Amino acid sequence: MNMNCNIVLTGFMGAGKTSLGKAVSKILQVPFLDTDDLIVQSEGMPVSEIFRTKGEDYFRSLETETVRALGDRGDRYVLSVGGGLVMRPENRVLLHRCGLVVYLKAGIDTLAGRLAHDTKRPLLHQGEGTLEEKIARILALREPVYEEAADVVFLNDNKPFQQAAREIASLADSKA
Repeated sequence: MNMNCNIVLTGFMGAGKTSLGKAVSKILQVPFLDTDDLIVQSEGMPVSEIFRTKGEDYFRSLETETVRALGDRGDRYVLSVGGGLVMRPENRVLLHRCGLVVYLKAGIDTLAGRLAHDTKRPLLHQGEGTLEEKIARILALREPVYEEAADVVFLNDNKPFQQAAREIASLADSKA
């Protein structure tokens, strides 16, 4: 485990990585970084457009390059990573170079409620079935990897937002 006090948030789409990440970064007074945002900046197009024009494999390679570069930074930060980033074994190793890996775990009903009106997630618009069925299929593949990759599993169902942010921020202090 990397004890450099950075917090790396992993988990499924809608688990709260971005919103909690921003809140935690304010509490810790460090920058908030998001791998998707960094990729969008470098590529000059939205993630959905990268998927459509260059494919998922290309996007996943960009994620690996981004996390590799972040592991070499010397400053403190809170990092949110894309939901599929941990699926590459290489990325799991790189995430631990970035900081304490926290899996934000949320149930299917919670995730579906948060994602019900989201139109920007390419993987939720592929295949057959209800939103809950799509989430369940993807989560069945990812959840064991999220758990294996995590230093900490943080249950993010039915917890007040500010309480969750404070508890996650305290992880940085406890690992300093």
